[in-house]
Amino acid sequence: MKKNRIIFWVATLFIVIWEGIMPLGTLLFAPQYVNMGTKPLGYPDYFAYALIIYKVLGVTAIAIPRFPHKLREWAYAGLTFSLIFAFISHACVDKNIAYMLMPLVVLGILMLSYVYRSKMTASTNFSGNQAYHGESALS
Repeated sequence: MKKNRIIFWVATLFIVIWEGIMPLGTLLFAPQYVNMGTKPLGYPDYFAYALIIYKVLGVTAIAIPRFPHKLREWAYAGLTFSLIFAFISHACVDKNIAYMLMPLVVLGILMLSYVYRSKMTASTNFSGNQAYHGESALS
C-alpha cells in the first residue's frame, strides 16, 4: 500500500510540474515564449493560452485528493488527449523524433499516476474502511 502511494505521488508530482507549473510559469514570467511550442506546428496564438489554462485545471483536479471523482477522470482523459495530439502534431509537422517521444514519455508517467491511483482506491475499497471512491486514502 505504501509503495503504491509513493509511486502515485512521484508520478503525479512530475505531471503537476511538467503539465501545470512549467506552462503557468512561462505564461507569468516569460510570456514571449508562450506559443513557442505551438506556433511552429501551425496553431494560432490563442491555442497556447487555452492549452495552458486547461493543463493547469487538469493537474489541479489530479493533485487535490478530495477532488470529485468524475472531474478527476475527465482531467486524466483531457491530459491524455492533449499528449496524444502533441505526438500526432509533431509526427505530422516537424517529424523530430525527440519532440515526438517527449509527449509519449509524459503520457507513460500520466498513466502510471492513473494506474497507481486506481490501485490505491481498489485496496482501500476492499478493506471497507473508506468511502466508495476511496478518495481519503489519497491524502
